[in-house]
Amino acid sequence: MSTDTPAPEATNEETRPAAQPAEPTLRLYDSAARAVVPLAPTVTPGTVAIYLCGATVQGSPHIGHMRSGIAFDVLRRWLERSGQKVVLVRNVTDIDDKILTKSAEAGWAWWAWAQRFEREFDAAYRALGVTAPTYEPHATGQIPEMIALVQRLLDAGHAYVGDAGNVYFDVRSLKDYGSLTNQRVDDLATTEDESQIDDDVEADKRDPRDFALWKAAKPTEPEDASWDAPWGRGRPGWHLECSAMSRRFLGESFDIHGGGIDLRFPHHENEQAQSHGAGWGFAQHWVHNAWVTIKGEKMSKSLGNSLVVAELLKRYDAPVLRLALGTVHHRSTVEFSEETLADAAGLWDRLSGAVTRALELAGGVVDAPSEEIRSRALPEEYSSAMDDDLNLAGAVAVVHATLKRLNTALSASDASASAELALDLRAQLDVLGLDPLAEPWRSRVIGAGAGASDDAALEALDHLVSALIDERAQARAAKDWARADALRDQLTAAGVVVEDSATGARWHLA
Repeated sequence: MSTDTPAPEATNEETRPAAQPAEPTLRLYDSAARAVVPLAPTVTPGTVAIYLCGATVQGSPHIGHMRSGIAFDVLRRWLERSGQKVVLVRNVTDIDDKILTKSAEAGWAWWAWAQRFEREFDAAYRALGVTAPTYEPHATGQIPEMIALVQRLLDAGHAYVGDAGNVYFDVRSLKDYGSLTNQRVDDLATTEDESQIDDDVEADKRDPRDFALWKAAKPTEPEDASWDAPWGRGRPGWHLECSAMSRRFLGESFDIHGGGIDLRFPHHENEQAQSHGAGWGFAQHWVHNAWVTIKGEKMSKSLGNSLVVAELLKRYDAPVLRLALGTVHHRSTVEFSEETLADAAGLWDRLSGAVTRALELAGGVVDAPSEEIRSRALPEEYSSAMDDDLNLAGAVAVVHATLKRLNTALSASDASASAELALDLRAQLDVLGLDPLAEPWRSRVIGAGAGASDDAALEALDHLVSALIDERAQARAAKDWARADALRDQLTAAGVVVEDSATGARWHLA
């Protein structure tokens, strides 16, 4: 019989164990398991750690790049809406073969070329409402970590130094190589990406299937594009940075590794090999988004059908682009076309229009802050759909049903019902990054006076006034003095003073 004294019952808050964070109810398709599985954070309960492959800043961002950013932004929003803390790392590849080649062709310093396009990527993410990552490390900022990883792999017998000073990963040294993409080493011709293959790198491989961890410096490349290492001066291979960065910012094991499906092989397979070779657990789940197609073909620069975000934003409103790219299931291909954009534009007009009409009818209650919107209960059908591998079709069906009910309430001038339904709609759209009354969409939807900067308001005023001044100039050229005077009087009544000069008309506020 036990003589242990039973533990006393907890009698106050101080002696009660801390409440454990709820586990996420989300089930996701795991590309490695090739099945939909429960997401169970294994490292830190209540925190989901995500590593997302970011941009190689070799050129302007196109919609294919944004697909990944938006898809994982929705995942992040849903996890946070479900009570999880999310730590998301999205890297920037600012040194690689493509950057060196393209910058040299353009006559730019490689680092200036990379910085130019990094700024373009940042502008595109912000324009489309993609939440900034928790950390955004750069390849050039993590060279010591990468050198340490190469040395660890050399010490473990998973890597070797070639005669020319390149360092390679020995794929046959790792038993689970190929497990991510379910491939046998003997069936592979190479494990390098086509853009990374060159004679210098292939020259001293023991096996053509091995891949480069470190590339020896070349006399044809800029001297400042290489770093000193124990085995010789050079720069990191493409795959090395992600293994080093994920370990540096998320630890040896983390919950989700994400990226476009085209990165599964060889990039992600090689990342996993490096990390497993180093003895790290690495990613517990793999989540990949499908690509964007145009007329049935994968969108890529090689096909000549890339659509640059900055150019598209000159023709389409930013939330329309986000809606077109971000309301299709992340594992489904987005067929991008004028029809797709027209449909998205029509839906955005209906959604934002209904919310603004409710705001006009019911007043400030509809204009609740985002914190309140994110704590608002969601319909069971909506939550169930999102928990089912982010089933956006099911979630958007609930959005349409809510919109229909809101329009009915608006038609009946029912302020109370309209307010409640508008708040419901905002909560559902917030998960998708499309709440019309939240930034960056708010000022577009309800005007400059509701949050746009003074500069934006002045720019809009200048556009309108300039149009009237141009119309007045045309009337004067046609000797239609009555029309010209009427337009000037219209501007004067609005507090705008027009001054004619030899170089044309100028205006200022009275």
